[in-house]
Amino acid sequence: MMDKAGGAQGQTVRPGKYAHVERERRFLLAEAPALSAVTVTRMINDRYLVGTRLRLRRAERSDGGCELKLTQKVPVARPGAVQGLITNTYLSSAEYDLLASLPAAVLSKTRFSVPPLGVDVFDGPLQGLVLAEAEFTTDEEAQSFVPPPECVAEVTDDARFTGGRLVETSRPDLLRWLAEYRLRPATP
Repeated sequence: MMDKAGGAQGQTVRPGKYAHVERERRFLLAEAPALSAVTVTRMINDRYLVGTRLRLRRAERSDGGCELKLTQKVPVARPGAVQGLITNTYLSSAEYDLLASLPAAVLSKTRFSVPPLGVDVFDGPLQGLVLAEAEFTTDEEAQSFVPPPECVAEVTDDARFTGGRLVETSRPDLLRWLAEYRLRPATP
């Protein structure tokens, strides 16, 4: 049985030949990280292809490199770090351009690598949202992870703070959600 997001309800999540289990925990931060702590910076443009579980990503690194990929996420409807199955396909520029012509909702952000976290600072109507993720290879790693003090609240189980949901979020909704966590971003 599938849930509304296309995820398997009550099923064990097992990797397949191409997909692997995605384990991550998400946290809200009050502000962007200090640049002195950042090891890598990427400008990310995500295109969520309408009517699918597919995300087209363009990630431009500060060194001039660019990564293009198509991702399918099959979520699971259960709490915790196991988010579901994820499959990535790396693309050429021509492949990316062809897929980018499909209807999509767009999300833009800057990702700062601040080990052990990837910290996303959002643009557009989501400006002021700072969301950190930590990824894990095992359930034990995920469960034993102690978030750094700059993590204000854990939102791993709050589906509103997933990319597929954020891409559809209005500024008033975002501000209301952040207020629930006692966060009030500056007005853009």
